[in-house]
Amino acid sequence: MKLHRQAHAVYKTQYHIIWVTRYRRKILVRGIAEYFKQAIREVREFHPDWYIEEVGVDEDHVHLHMVIPPKYAVSKVIETLKSVSSGRLKMKFPHFLSKVYWDDGGIWARGFFVSRLELTRPRSVGTFAIKESKTRVKRSLNYRIPRL
Repeated sequence: MKLHRQAHAVYKTQYHIIWVTRYRRKILVRGIAEYFKQAIREVREFHPDWYIEEVGVDEDHVHLHMVIPPKYAVSKVIETLKSVSSGRLKMKFPHFLSKVYWDDGGIWARGFFVSRLELTRPRSVGTFAIKESKTRVKRSLNYRIPRL
C-alpha cells in the first residue's frame, strides 16, 4: 500500500468512479476507448497529484480507480476529467460523434457514481473490536453486508 504525502497530510483516499455516455449510446468502441484511456491519463500533466490507478471502459460507461488528494472536491475532479476527455474525443472523432450526437452537448451524461474504497477489505459478516487506548474499553459493532 503506497501512501501519498502533501505538506501537512498523508493520505490514500481511493475512489471508484463510474460515469455513462449521454443517452447510454454505445460509442466507446475499440479505437475510441483506447484514445479515451490515453486522454484521461494525460490529465496528470496538469494535475500531477491525481493518481489514476486503473481505467476500465465498456461501450457505454467508464470505470476509474483513482487516488484523489483530500484538498480536491471529488465532484470537481470528475467534472474536469469529463470535460477534458469529452473535448479531446470530439476533436479526434468529430464525424463519428456528430452522427451519434446531433447537438453541441457533451458526450457524457450529467451524473456519476462514486464510492470510496477501503484500505482493508472487511469480511462479509464479522465483528470489529474497537480498543480505546486510554480507557481500554472494548466495544463491538456487528454488521452484515447485503448480498448483491
